[in-house]
Amino acid sequence: MNDKNRISRRNFIAALGGAGLTAGCAVEGLPTIAIPGANAGGLTQADAAAGIRAALNNGVSHAISTIGVRDGFLLNKLIRIPLPRRLENIQGSLSRFGLSGPLDTLEMQLNRGAEAAVPKARRIFVDAISSMSITDAVGVVRGGDNAATDYLKGRTFSPLTGLFTPIMTTALEQAGAIKTLDSLTARLKTIPLAPQLGADAKDDLIRHGVQYGLDGMFVYIAREEAAIRANPAKRTSEILRRVFG
Repeated sequence: MNDKNRISRRNFIAALGGAGLTAGCAVEGLPTIAIPGANAGGLTQADAAAGIRAALNNGVSHAISTIGVRDGFLLNKLIRIPLPRRLENIQGSLSRFGLSGPLDTLEMQLNRGAEAAVPKARRIFVDAISSMSITDAVGVVRGGDNAATDYLKGRTFSPLTGLFTPIMTTALEQAGAIKTLDSLTARLKTIPLAPQLGADAKDDLIRHGVQYGLDGMFVYIAREEAAIRANPAKRTSEILRRVFG
């Protein structure tokens, strides 16, 4: 890992700490608490925290293996990424005349970029999960099917966005999306009365990809969390069985 990435991760952990998300540590003498659904009479706060983190880490692995592959976004109706609104409107107008080819290509490349970016985001999700405090983890154990995922998303979406942006930018460049967008922008300038994309089109495309890419991750983390809570077969470790059994 290069120095820049190390600094980014340290800054991420610091930002989470400032928001009250410092990592909890198991210490001798922690109280035992009764948690609904636990198969033991009670669990320590450290056990609850470890169980929630394990469930979320399983969710990250499930998400990456499901959507971080070819067609994981593109052919997935649940999370397929449309073009940003301005481009989508142009795409719709041109499609009536059979002229939306470049925009269709751009949409495909946008989804290909997300598919490539997601596996590279594993570490930033692992860091976010490890930074949950024990108190927070106990609260989400008692919550609903997606309580842990909702908590994680609500507390970390902003810093995750900052760290995921360069990953998505590189992925979109490698997928050819940025080149296609530049070509489309130049072409529209030559067509009288055609809508213009503006200087912020590239940044808008990247922001759009980042938001939808992260949303797609959280959709599948939530699905795995719900499965772990509901299905004993999904509790593949001792800590998951203790917390959710």
